[in-house]
Amino acid sequence: MIGPLHRWSIDPKLVLAVCALTIFGIAMIYSAGVVYVPSEVTTRAWLRQTAWFGLALVAFTGASRVPLRWIEWLAIPAYTMSMVLLAVTLVIGTGRGTAAGVKSFIDLGPVSFQPSEIAKIATILALARLLSQRNAGLTTLRDLLAPAMLVALPLALVLRQPDLGTAMAFVGILFAMLYWAATPVALLLLVASPVVGLFMSYNTTVWSWYIMGVIAFLYLYRYRLFLFESVAVVLANFATATISRPLWNSLAGYQQNRILVFLDPEVDPRGAGYHIIQSKVAVGSGGFGGQGFTLGSQKRFDFLPEQHTDFIFSVVGEELGFIGTGLAILCFAYVLARLVRMAEHATDPFAGLVLLGIFGSWLVHIFVNVGMTIGVVPITGIPLPFVSYGGTFLFMSWVAVAIAVRVAHER
Repeated sequence: MIGPLHRWSIDPKLVLAVCALTIFGIAMIYSAGVVYVPSEVTTRAWLRQTAWFGLALVAFTGASRVPLRWIEWLAIPAYTMSMVLLAVTLVIGTGRGTAAGVKSFIDLGPVSFQPSEIAKIATILALARLLSQRNAGLTTLRDLLAPAMLVALPLALVLRQPDLGTAMAFVGILFAMLYWAATPVALLLLVASPVVGLFMSYNTTVWSWYIMGVIAFLYLYRYRLFLFESVAVVLANFATATISRPLWNSLAGYQQNRILVFLDPEVDPRGAGYHIIQSKVAVGSGGFGGQGFTLGSQKRFDFLPEQHTDFIFSVVGEELGFIGTGLAILCFAYVLARLVRMAEHATDPFAGLVLLGIFGSWLVHIFVNVGMTIGVVPITGIPLPFVSYGGTFLFMSWVAVAIAVRVAHER
């Protein structure tokens, strides 16, 4: 199989792993539709996903033949177009499933797509082009201003939809690419410190110790920042602590409940905590070997919410058990490790940055999706790459694979 695959693909190992995940996802989507009270949406979802897979393979075949310099040249036009689409989505966008109130899709008659998935790829390319033009690492906050602004625009537009899960992927893209651009880890921690401070502000004593630690870190920091930069970091931490209470009060009731049930699902077992409780029951009931393909009881009784999209990993855990989930995670780990290895061998800075951007996006999706099904992160509604149902997400994920294998080939 490797022989024909090698003639079709530039990097057969990566493509074979992604193909395996996609076919596995279609099988699990089919299983998710095997319930006692079937519906048109769930029972035919695997057929639609298969059709999208076929389109994705066509797009992959074409995109993987585009020269690296063309990809680099298209970065800014693609970024501009994607920002326009995100802005249009805020006006005419529609929702789907449990996210019916989120303006994340654009409907064009029989076809609908999610502009934020296009924006992720476009942002990776634009940020890679920006960072690859630097001759030195980023060692001050001023160096990070332009990359942060470039990512902040799509991040803000996605948050306005509001789609917190997808917005988190942009954060992963930014930090992964900044790290690969030789930004000191300590500086990245300083950039993230206001967000950490926001969560620390739940207790005055804890936050007081935290802010003293930030100040001490700034004083001892190897790459000394300018005075105004150090002051800006401290003021940002004070600002997030100040707005924490008003920010909490501004959240909608269901948003507050999602955070509360993350801390203790039993506070609302029939409401906001229902999803995570049922998901954990499903994963736990799978045991070591699972209940068998299509035989999961939680799934069959339709207790699992959105079991073919956001909670597809719960179906994997219930029906295939520890063995199935372990193999799936190992396959994801191989794909991520392959991207890093390809980036390590890249002699072109643009190529390495693109590969790490894709790595950062998929890592966030995998960690958050798996984490929310077992209760270690709040529920945000984010799909599992190549496995969850979603046409635009699958299509653009394969476009990302095409770009990855192309830039690695021309490294």
